Amino acid sequence: MVSVRRIVVDEATVDERVLEEAVGAIRRGGVVAMPTDTLYGLAVDPFRGEAVERVFAVKGRGGDRALPLVAADVEQVSMRIGTLPPLAERLARRFWPGPLTLLLLAPRTLPPALTAGTLRVGVRVPAHAVARALCRACACPLTATSANLSGGVPSASPDEVARVLGERIDVLVDAGMAPGGPPSTIVDVTGAVPVLVRAGVLGWDEIRAVV
Repeated sequence: MVSVRRIVVDEATVDERVLEEAVGAIRRGGVVAMPTDTLYGLAVDPFRGEAVERVFAVKGRGGDRALPLVAADVEQVSMRIGTLPPLAERLARRFWPGPLTLLLLAPRTLPPALTAGTLRVGVRVPAHAVARALCRACACPLTATSANLSGGVPSASPDEVARVLGERIDVLVDAGMAPGGPPSTIVDVTGAVPVLVRAGVLGWDEIRAVV
């Protein structure tokens, strides 16, 4: 197994001070593997073009697909991505933290590569204390694309992430096995009515009942 700087944290008692090394790596444009409420993801500062390009290089993937984001809370999304429209606000207040990704209009401060030219960005607040703490400590949302090589199987295991990506990333935030399970539900809220983009954990009926 390739050695990578590993920070072991406990989700139940996570302290942002423990994450200082990971925060420093992200602020320098580095790539950090972190747990989410589904699988492990690759976190970089999405507002730095060179960091976004490095994620694609780490995964060995072209820029034909947008990178999803996670955030600390609704307020961080509003501050860094933009004020949520009423529809998005209702859904966010009901389902965050949780497995709902909202597709929003991307601010001009995000590099075009992150949205793959769609001018939209998917973001959610995950139900994982470590991921939220890292976003909070970095004072911005972070990318959360799956921590695997392009074409490979996404992993819930920090040991597997270290084995596959150890020589390619800067820091691994190890909170043990991630929960796994189905992906988040993706809903486009850039229009007057919500549009289901990808079915996931949350049922469409649950979402429609809120709006």
